[in-house]
Formats: sequence, structure tokens, C-alpha cells
Amino acid sequence: MFRGKKYKDSVKLVDRAKLYDTEEAMKLVTQTAKAKFDETVEAHIKLGVDSRHADQQVRGAIVLPHGTGKSVRVLVFAKGAKAEEAKEAGADYVGEMELVQKIQGENWFDFDVVVATPDMMGVVGRLGKVLGPKGLMPSPKAGTVTMDVAKAVKEIKAGKIEYRLDKTNIIHCPIGKVSFGDAKLSENFNALIGAIIKAKPSAAKGQYLRSVVIASTMGPGIKINQAKLS
Repeated sequence: MFRGKKYKDSVKLVDRAKLYDTEEAMKLVTQTAKAKFDETVEAHIKLGVDSRHADQQVRGAIVLPHGTGKSVRVLVFAKGAKAEEAKEAGADYVGEMELVQKIQGENWFDFDVVVATPDMMGVVGRLGKVLGPKGLMPSPKAGTVTMDVAKAVKEIKAGKIEYRLDKTNIIHCPIGKVSFGDAKLSENFNALIGAIIKAKPSAAKGQYLRSVVIASTMGPGIKINQAKLS
């Protein structure tokens, strides 16, 4: 894989064998971000669970103290008064069956998060095959199936993120932008880790946090000492 000069220069700043403390890692991730745009910083957290078992799933949502630095487009499936509440709260798109048809017929995906009232899930269920693989299907666990659509929209706009295991038992989550600086990135990261630790399934055995790596969009991975997090 071809790597440019900036990436190679950044790699030299990182000791691949070292497990960094959180604050040190955040300083390093801002130093190694050399792109001309404001890079996103992501955390990659490998857990000692088996996502194939229902009782070892780890999934939830948290509002990051400083948001993600990204403007999020919210689509809400609701009707009547709830549709009006969603619009007033700042939802980008609000509707019913016509939005289902638009997604199915036009392959339309100009949104980042989907919220639905419980009475709309019968309609939204028809989109399971297209929303599911993209991680866009609303769920009660993530707080995206709710009667309080206004609260859901406001929280998402404020920087609420969903965390969930992938098939390799890793959680991938944005924790902000490089421009946030190391202090705000640390606070966002600590909030995320705290939520994931709290969500530890009772069926999980042995070491829960297996590895924690952060990286900016174009920068190298930086390992964090997971033993100091739990």
C-alpha cells in the first residue's frame, strides 16, 4: 500500500510498541494529523466478547461532551403531532410512507441517522434490508425508536453517537475533530469508554477491553494502555 511522505513522517512520531496514556495519545493524534482538512479522530476498541451470542452484544448511544464536530442529517419517521415536534427540533427530513418509497425507489440516502416513533416501525421495517447493512435501522437500544422524537433529534444534533460491535468484536466510533485539541478529545474519549465499560455484558468473561487504538483520518494508529481505562 502506497503511503505518502506526510504519513511516513507521522509514523516516525509514534512508538508502535508503546501503550500510551490517554492524554499523551490525544496530543500525539493531533500532531500526526497532517492533512489539509480537519481530520476526524476515531477510536477502535476491541472487546473480549463474542458478538455471535445475543447475551454478549454491546450496543448503546452516548452524547459526547463536545459533540463530533460533524453536522448530522436526521431523518424522522413520524406522523401528526410527532412529525411537527420533529420538525421544530431541527430534523432534516420528516415523513411517512413517501420517504420509504423515496429510499426504495430512488436509492436515496442523504441522511446520517434515522429516528422513528414506535407506531411507524411497521412501515420502517420494510426498509430493514437496505437500512440494516448501513447501520441506519432505528433501535430502542440506541434511543432512535422513541415517542420523544424532539429529544432524540436534539441529542443527535448535539453530538450523540451510537456504538455497536462489528463482526470482529470491535467498536469503531468518532470522538471528534483534530481541531478540538487534546483536552476536548480526551473528554469525549473518556465519556465513550465509560459508556462501553458500563455496557459490559454479564456473560463476558476474562479481559473486557482487549485493545484500544485511536487514529485520525489520514494518520497512523496510536495504542492506548487499556489496563488504565477499566
